[in-house]
Amino acid sequence: MVNIKKIFPFLTWLPNLDRQGLSQDFIAGITVALVLIPQSMAYADLAGLPAYYGLYAAFLPGAVAALFGSSRQLATGPVAVVSLLTASALAPLAATGSEGYIALAIALSLMVGIVQITLGALRLGVVVNFLSHPVIVGFTNAAALIIGLSQLSKILGVKMGRSEHFVVDIWGVLQQVGKAHLPSVAFGIVAFAIMMTLKKKYPKLPNVLVAVSLTTLVSWLLDFQGMGGKVVGTIPQGLPSLAIPRINGDMFMTLLANAVIISLVGFMEAISIAKAMAARTKTSLDPNQELIGQGLANLAGSLSQAYPTSGSFSRSAVNINAGATSGASSLFTSLTVLITLLFLTPLLYNLPEAVLAAVIMMAVVGLVNFKAIIHAWRASRHDGIAAVATFIATLGFAPHLDDGILLGAGLSILFFLYRTMQPRVASLGRYEDGTLRDLAVHPHLPDDERIIVIRFDGQLYFANVAYFEDKLLASLETKPKAKYLLVVGDGINQLDASGEEVIRHLLERLQEHGMQLVFSGLKRQVLSVMRNTGLFDLLGGDTNIFSTDDIALTAIYQRIGDPGTPCPLMPVLKQKFQVA
Repeated sequence: MVNIKKIFPFLTWLPNLDRQGLSQDFIAGITVALVLIPQSMAYADLAGLPAYYGLYAAFLPGAVAALFGSSRQLATGPVAVVSLLTASALAPLAATGSEGYIALAIALSLMVGIVQITLGALRLGVVVNFLSHPVIVGFTNAAALIIGLSQLSKILGVKMGRSEHFVVDIWGVLQQVGKAHLPSVAFGIVAFAIMMTLKKKYPKLPNVLVAVSLTTLVSWLLDFQGMGGKVVGTIPQGLPSLAIPRINGDMFMTLLANAVIISLVGFMEAISIAKAMAARTKTSLDPNQELIGQGLANLAGSLSQAYPTSGSFSRSAVNINAGATSGASSLFTSLTVLITLLFLTPLLYNLPEAVLAAVIMMAVVGLVNFKAIIHAWRASRHDGIAAVATFIATLGFAPHLDDGILLGAGLSILFFLYRTMQPRVASLGRYEDGTLRDLAVHPHLPDDERIIVIRFDGQLYFANVAYFEDKLLASLETKPKAKYLLVVGDGINQLDASGEEVIRHLLERLQEHGMQLVFSGLKRQVLSVMRNTGLFDLLGGDTNIFSTDDIALTAIYQRIGDPGTPCPLMPVLKQKFQVA
């Protein structure tokens, strides 16, 4: 029987709304809208689109994501990183802000939606794990710097060139500092001061809205546009027209790689926020359903002239802190944007572009987190290198940010393969508490020349089977009189066909030299492979495969059957007796 709530997730919360919950969602939705409206216009500008396209992206996507996603507090709409990735993808293809550029942005939203829906429907949300946390940390820090520096020209009121190297463009802006438009600089600084002061002293006030409202009013009173300052200008009043974006074969192939990257990066940002809120509210979260929700949001956005969107950390925090209990808060947010589009757009005409730049800079300050890179380095040198390499590559490849993140992801995967190709292999001795420990760390532990005990810490698969075989054969040279090779398999999580074949060859070679191969602690999935291939019986079945190393060593010493020889590898409780 089809679970209707799986198809329409909003049925899990919509019928349960009461007056109090609806009131809380209404207040939260309005509060988020007060932040979203100016932010969305700023992010559209960052994406290279006219500011009002941010309002289009703030209209339908948020409502659709709330209805079809599994998170009840995630606020979806334009975000900084996705906006920058959109600009990075489209800048080489069309003039920024042109009709062709806008058409590509809307088509990109459609493709992102299709990719996310497909991944979610196939329950492939795990593919986002290919973008490891260190890679995202490195990329996000670099992206935050690029976003902030890209707004410098608007604060100064000068032109910024667009070349193949972002550093060259920024240097060109810095060379024009002497030609800065002072009123623009003043508006940018004042906007900064207002937002920072309100955020610190009056955190409950919508600092972005206050800064935008006051500066727009002053801009109108002083005729900022007449001073040569750049303002948002005329915003079309009314709703965006609904239309299906046109995508031909060439456009599809050109945008595909960027659509996949934006899909994964956007979803990773959204799901990390959603998980944090689900833990706080103690509600369930389905990552694949969230992926479908985000995909449908981008699909609906593309039909209403929006560019790609994702979950916003800052607005989601505002949403949950304002008391949102369900996705209804996002519906109220969309309703507020709808009212703005229908009736309030003339009020935004005199909004200075320098203020929008200040809004963006203020928003990305929280994305700069170099401590996270240092933390990754301390946790793992490989992760640290991946984070630093992604950071440097993203800055170096800018404005082609996809190259930076692809390099980081590729490097992260290579490091993972390198680690799994050479997992830890330890020769073991008996510790005083009865456990087996690494002889390299504890060289004075009791050992036995007749038995080699090896622990393999990793999955046994095609990439490391040769390493596994070499290590085991090398251990034979350390104990030429050994008759038993015990492999402690507690750390072996997987066995593939290549690993199974190597164990067969190893068994044959050991038997030729009068040695017996014994296993202990193998997991069910490994034993299943052995049984399915006949290897279990070839090894001797339960005669040579034991549940624990203690049982395996007890059986081995019983076979050795030398009552005059101590048993140094036996458990502590059994060391006092001689085997009869």
